[in-house]
Amino acid sequence: MVNKVILIGNVGLDPEVRTTEGGVKVARVRLATTERLFDRASNETKEHTEWHTITLWRGLADVVDRFVRKGSQIYIEGRLRTREWMDKDNNKRYTTEILADTMNLLGRRSDNPASDGAPAPSYGAQPQGASYGLSAADTPSGSGSAAPAGGSFSPGRRSGRPAFLIFDL
Repeated sequence: MVNKVILIGNVGLDPEVRTTEGGVKVARVRLATTERLFDRASNETKEHTEWHTITLWRGLADVVDRFVRKGSQIYIEGRLRTREWMDKDNNKRYTTEILADTMNLLGRRSDNPASDGAPAPSYGAQPQGASYGLSAADTPSGSGSAAPAGGSFSPGRRSGRPAFLIFDL
């Protein structure tokens, strides 16, 4: 069986990040994906925007808290999950969300509202010409480095060319 979702879109609202009673960080992101279709009958392009609720846990939630803001373009890989609950009027309600396994920040660093145009800090060494990435699956090494919790951060080019961050669960 396969339950796989891949999305590239823009964050519609600043992420909602909270910590559970057990101390686990969870983030909820509203992501818009837009499909452009050409209507031959009217000879015009029409757009359809779909809104998705993305849930990210632990290290990915920490990365979202630090780097993702309204307007950020992100790539998500995950799986669909449907939950049900009872509303205040005792009606059964359902919601479908995407549980993210992987997240990549897309676009130039200057396009990321969370960066505020500031140059990215440099953690570790990486050869010139490489992209920069973060793996949230890594556990903190306790080395006292300034790298984001859950992985390491290694900036590559600073030329203003598009780059991306990679976050894996």
